[in-house]
Amino acid sequence: MAFCSSCGKQVPDTARFCTVCGAAIPSASSAQAAPPAALAVTAAPLDYEIYGDNLQVARIRMKPGQELYAEAGKMVYKQTPIEWDTRMSGDTMSEKIWGALKRKVMGESLFLTYFRANASGEVGFAGDYPGRIQAFVLGLGQSILVQRDSFLCAQSSVTLNIAFTQRLGAGFFGGEGFILEKLTGPGTAFIHAGGDHIEFTLAPGETLQVDTGCVVAFEEGIAYDIQFVGSIKRSLFGGEGFFLATLTGPGKVIVQSMTLEKLRRQLVVRTGGGDERQGLGAITNLLGSDD
Repeated sequence: MAFCSSCGKQVPDTARFCTVCGAAIPSASSAQAAPPAALAVTAAPLDYEIYGDNLQVARIRMKPGQELYAEAGKMVYKQTPIEWDTRMSGDTMSEKIWGALKRKVMGESLFLTYFRANASGEVGFAGDYPGRIQAFVLGLGQSILVQRDSFLCAQSSVTLNIAFTQRLGAGFFGGEGFILEKLTGPGTAFIHAGGDHIEFTLAPGETLQVDTGCVVAFEEGIAYDIQFVGSIKRSLFGGEGFFLATLTGPGKVIVQSMTLEKLRRQLVVRTGGGDERQGLGAITNLLGSDD
């Protein structure tokens, strides 16, 4: 079976267009005629190190011919053999505009920054607030769903696309909204999220309940939904809102200990006394957690 280079779905070997997204499928002859440099970019593993603790930097040592793309403004440093360019992805103007609009909806910048190594060199990327960097080594056609606005950088062989939650309730109350980001291999991709990260590998049918907004990433095999906490008193005074995100296996799930909204709330200078999350203050959070 072949894979669509746009959405990562399997398609029949004889198909000329993807049955899911409609993208053109290159023929086997054109794939064999690809230049060796392009094949090297896709096949060569990425040499990287995630350096630091809660203010981490992804240190990527690039080999000649390798190429990365990153969210604008995420680069910390680069060595001189690494050339960079800011542009919209896509071959045609319509593809460029459509890609920019999708990135805007995902909370990312309109432009991406591309880094290419003419000789061996290093480039570093970091997030905008305290947290951790997570690396995913994706196989051909393998996808991971990540929270909105978390993309950091990836090899140019990795496809960054928009994904929608399949359930209406999860979209409204699940903390992530309708919009998720989908990263499809082959290649290595990096994301950034707040606080420390905890990984769970769920067995088939096993369910994990998570505070809404704390879901960092999950594999495509995971069923994502929301669930009422079951008690009005707990909803009003427990500080967690009316809903929890539920993730059912099989597959891997990554959650974060600190969301950006929690960090913002703690940095706000409080003019009144007491904890605003307790007592009747929680009534302002009727429809879900404020994370």
